[in-house]
Amino acid sequence: MSSTGDKMTDNFKTLLRTAAVALVFGFAGAAIWSYSGLGDARTKSYLLANPDILPQMAEAYQSQQAKDRLAGISEQVMTPFPGAVLGNPNGSKVLVEFTDYNCPYCAMSQADVHRLIESDPEVKIVVREWSIFQGSEVASQMALAAAKQGKYAAFHDAMFRLGPVSPESVEAAAREAGLDLERARADAASDEVAQELARNQALAGQLGFSGTPSWVTKDRAFEGAVGYGALKEALEPGES
Repeated sequence: MSSTGDKMTDNFKTLLRTAAVALVFGFAGAAIWSYSGLGDARTKSYLLANPDILPQMAEAYQSQQAKDRLAGISEQVMTPFPGAVLGNPNGSKVLVEFTDYNCPYCAMSQADVHRLIESDPEVKIVVREWSIFQGSEVASQMALAAAKQGKYAAFHDAMFRLGPVSPESVEAAAREAGLDLERARADAASDEVAQELARNQALAGQLGFSGTPSWVTKDRAFEGAVGYGALKEALEPGES
């Protein structure tokens, strides 16, 4: 290959590296990379030989961003809609879950949540109804109505088992949970419930969440069906 071709190849590699850093840290970070000396030949060679470090850097950066966002709204996030709690309502280990009844990954995570509750009587799960899938809002509304009757857990479990969401499956879950249906329908249509759903939407946006399930502990915010081990570690850092 000619020297001109070599130069073009080197320039292309540099462009890729700069783009990767820009994706991780934003374009301001890319500028720092270019002019601070971090982008010297040895560092570039190391990153090219160890490309797996970029996702790790991105994860660490996103985790710090989420922690920064959480700092100002932690109390709001941790305070449940009255009754919308699983496990011990007075538990000292609090995990917040943003969930949607039409989300398959939320359904997958149900077993992990129940395992957490069963394995530790101090676990408190604050559930924030975040209806982002088409047609799921009617289930979230009824879930909060169930919370007002002290039957949130029964409806929550039944709704995931009887889903996907439809008017028929919501009513079946409400009947299975033993709700006063006339009262529940009125509560589901109330301003109080509408305001809670709008609040959850706003909190999820402030935390930078892009989907469900999403999770919050006292000092962490993260997304995805991460599994029992990761949820337990988030509640008890340093323990397996």
